[in-house]
Amino acid sequence: MTNATNIMRMSELYVPTLKEDPADAEIASHRLLLRAGMIRKTASGVYTFLPLGKRVLAKVENIVREEMDAIGAQEIMMPALQPAELWYESGRWNDYGPELMRLADRHGHEFCLGPTHEELLTATMRNELRSYKELPLALYQIQVKFRDEIRPRFGLLRSREFIMKDAYSFHADQESLQKTYDDMSAAYERICKRMGLDFRPVEADSGQIGGSVTCEYMALAEAGEAELVHCACGYAANAEAGDCLARPTVYDVSKMEKIATPDVHTIAELAAFLDIPESSTVKALSGKNAEGQLVVMFVPGDHDLNELKAARAAGGFELLTDEDMEAFGLHKGSMGPVGLPQEARVIAARSLQAVPKWVVGANEEGFHYVGARLGEDFDVDEWADLCTVQPGDSCPECGLPLEGARGIEVSQVFQLGDKYSRAMGATFMDEDGEERPFLMGCYGVGISRSMAAIVEQHNDENGISWPLPVAPAHVCVVPLVVGDDFVHPAAEKLAAELSKLGLEVVIDDRKERAGVKFADADLIGWPLQVIVGKRSLSEGKVEIKRRSTGARRDIDLVALRDGLAFTLRNAKTWGNELSLFGQLFE
Repeated sequence: MTNATNIMRMSELYVPTLKEDPADAEIASHRLLLRAGMIRKTASGVYTFLPLGKRVLAKVENIVREEMDAIGAQEIMMPALQPAELWYESGRWNDYGPELMRLADRHGHEFCLGPTHEELLTATMRNELRSYKELPLALYQIQVKFRDEIRPRFGLLRSREFIMKDAYSFHADQESLQKTYDDMSAAYERICKRMGLDFRPVEADSGQIGGSVTCEYMALAEAGEAELVHCACGYAANAEAGDCLARPTVYDVSKMEKIATPDVHTIAELAAFLDIPESSTVKALSGKNAEGQLVVMFVPGDHDLNELKAARAAGGFELLTDEDMEAFGLHKGSMGPVGLPQEARVIAARSLQAVPKWVVGANEEGFHYVGARLGEDFDVDEWADLCTVQPGDSCPECGLPLEGARGIEVSQVFQLGDKYSRAMGATFMDEDGEERPFLMGCYGVGISRSMAAIVEQHNDENGISWPLPVAPAHVCVVPLVVGDDFVHPAAEKLAAELSKLGLEVVIDDRKERAGVKFADADLIGWPLQVIVGKRSLSEGKVEIKRRSTGARRDIDLVALRDGLAFTLRNAKTWGNELSLFGQLFE
């Protein structure tokens, strides 16, 4: 809290609100941030933050900065422009893919605009940290990042230029890395709570960053691009990364029988033809691994093969073309484990291990087997987790059916191990005088993405409803008359008094109709509106409105000032809307 008396004035603020929804805005956060005059589109996936939007960003940044500083991380600033040779060293110049913004200077030297900074900081620290005595070390920055998204969309949720907090830690041993990883994880939970997000920490895949241990923090929202599964026991996972414990069912027949299935090419068609659920069928997919070996994978018919899991299980997995399948004597839509080519490596989903009889293709066009017996009619070489998890699968923690949800990834923590330090020769001298690669962690928070996620969870048909800690201001004083000698002076005095209490105050001193002011106040999302009108003021009262609930009431001016002053003096966690404003509406 501060004792500043700086009051923002709507007559002076640049807040170009819009009455109509922009035509290209698909989701609530994109639509409302544009309409509330907080952002403007510069190019596809590139946005300018206007004054109120910048204030929200600063609030989010400060929450993140406070939590990072509290666990001993130190703030730095690295260049966005990174030399390509560092990315060649790590092996990611080609592996990262077309999302990496690449460019060359006038001398022909290659650079990229950083989507992340593992390479740059590893290269810096290999020349700075020389002894175990200097470890552990955690450094972070808040900076603009770049990714050349093939299809930027949803405003700030999938953009080509975005603001991120990225932190990196260096360690001598796994115990130290685990402690920092746990500290960062706890800090990330506090960050999400302080921003007012309904979130879940979920099991995740490390993707292009790498490492073997990672967790995403997902804000639950229908607009989220990530599919999640979660359980009442507390388990949650990204559907792409969670352990899949499918619940296949058995189509029980006495013995294996080959049946004609004309014009049946898909699992849906096969299930309809036999009048059985898709969960009683087995789906086959064929491909080659990195060594060119033929691999045939089998998964429950009602599940999809997860390509990342498949690649891990087989040592790479690229689906065969129709021509490749013909060359191996395989039939699209009729593949099965009975009578496969001898050279085929057979990998099946673990959840099929308990299914004694399978409904599968017969490796002959227009025919399938029912009752194919595992261990008698065919064998499986390996069992692995191959599927994307879906609602209804068993929870790996307690066994109950999982529920589904959608989420927005707002942050993620990684244990990188020695992935970058070993590749880039970043070593330190341990207690025994031996050179060893650092163990590293990295930890990211999407600042601009978090801003959009907050809006996705806190909005209604009238606009945004900012949680108090990230709102562009806490209170909006709305005089219904401007320029008179009664209402306007009283509103100015009240605004000054509330500001002196430590609240951030804006006064709508525009000579606009009351309806315009009310609509803008709801659209922008000020947490508390104080309406000063001639009739109520003549009785020593004002009307207050709480944006998050829509609750309204008349209150004595003295009670308003004294109530807020008392709350602010005694609040242990100032910034909580319920504790600050709730008592005013009791």
